[in-house]
Amino acid sequence: MPPAIPLPADPPRPRFFVGVLAFCGVVVAVMQTLVVPLLPHVPALTGSTPAAASWLVTVTLLTGAVFTPVLGRAGDMYGKRKLLLVSLGVLTAGSVMCAVSSHIGILIAGRALQGAALAVIPLGISIMRDELPPAKVLSSVALMSSTLGIGAAVGLPVAALVVEHFDWHTMFWASAALGVLDIVLVLCVVPESPLRSRGRFDGVGALGLSAALVAVLLAITQGADWGWTSPRTLALLGAAAVIWPLWGAYELRTRSPLVDLRVSARPAVLLTNVAALLIGFAFYANSLVTAQMVQEPKATGYGLGASIVVSGLCLLPGGLSMVALSPVSAKISAKYGPKAALALAAAIMAVGYGVRFFTSHSLPMIIAGATVVACGTAIAYSALPALVMRAVPVSETGAANGLNTLMRSVGQACCSAVVAAILANVTFQAGGHTVPTLHAYLLVFLIAAGAALAALVATLFLPGRTAPATATVGADSATGATGRTTAQESA
Repeated sequence: MPPAIPLPADPPRPRFFVGVLAFCGVVVAVMQTLVVPLLPHVPALTGSTPAAASWLVTVTLLTGAVFTPVLGRAGDMYGKRKLLLVSLGVLTAGSVMCAVSSHIGILIAGRALQGAALAVIPLGISIMRDELPPAKVLSSVALMSSTLGIGAAVGLPVAALVVEHFDWHTMFWASAALGVLDIVLVLCVVPESPLRSRGRFDGVGALGLSAALVAVLLAITQGADWGWTSPRTLALLGAAAVIWPLWGAYELRTRSPLVDLRVSARPAVLLTNVAALLIGFAFYANSLVTAQMVQEPKATGYGLGASIVVSGLCLLPGGLSMVALSPVSAKISAKYGPKAALALAAAIMAVGYGVRFFTSHSLPMIIAGATVVACGTAIAYSALPALVMRAVPVSETGAANGLNTLMRSVGQACCSAVVAAILANVTFQAGGHTVPTLHAYLLVFLIAAGAALAALVATLFLPGRTAPATATVGADSATGATGRTTAQESA
């Protein structure tokens, strides 16, 4: 008889256990926006070009998109806590690389490692599903999922403060220290789940998915600079068009696929991922536009001439609202079902952009509109993993949540490209500078509201009733205490 799988002596304390994982999620999410306030100064600080500086953001998007589903699947197979620690170690290493150098190449490499750590969020969600009692699953997963938005909202003003008052390397030393702290807390508090999925890791599938994602996301993020009809952009799009069907055919034939396309094609999973992409688009427009809009000079007629710090602080109420709304959104999902919660979230986001469309000259109303959008995002990010977990086997939780997080990232990439194209082309002269017109910002709000409404439509077409999902999510065939018993008996 093979030896029994070792289990922690005591189950984790839910509050401290959940708090540690959520803190890890916030730290990772902060990395996504950490360099945004620094970007205008990077060419002078590093002797590089603005195009090279933009890669400090682009590369995190690429590596996050590639490694999130890959590490999620690896966590299902080899241990979620183990891969969580690997991700945090990668984040720490990337932070140290950025902290010790001013060379643009090293900075880009370090940012690539920071972006790869985005897998922490789906891995944390999967650990919660395995370890927590059913009654705690929805509220805890809601908080963990919301950290993606919380970190983005909090990271911008904090990074702006550091850029204004300290040496810019300080923020990377701070992120490295937070990475080390995360590793220590996980080692002390978070147990390893005994649940494993069987089979071999799909290395060919991982390479194929990585190549397809890099081709698509590079074309999306760099198309505006390279030209949408340039040879590089068209070559990348052509490569993606060839790789995707080949990868899909391979995944359907392999015994242990990286992404189970048969499961992913189920309406409950497919429409949830479509909604995640649209919600990611609508959320990111709020973050991209708010800070830039209030910094526009007063000579534009609509700008407020705010500082970097003030512009970043405009997003802080939204981030705090997301923290406060996480338990509320879990209660909505528990009482009415995650489908109803996601529909409500999409409607709230659309209303928030309606507020922004009609009140773009007033700082209090800009903050109010941005906060309403953030509130909708909090509810949406809480409902999405509940819908995913309800639709997939427990052995595929990490991979499925990784794919859902990937779809949010793809939505953000598409949003970044659309916003950049609009703000760069719908312009006029003000105070001797070329700046976006007010209509450019209003067009962004309309498109983002449209994305939120499209997410609402996709949600309404989700199959099944909108009944409470606590039992389904928390008491799956191998969840929480049940999962421990099953694993121990099978051993």
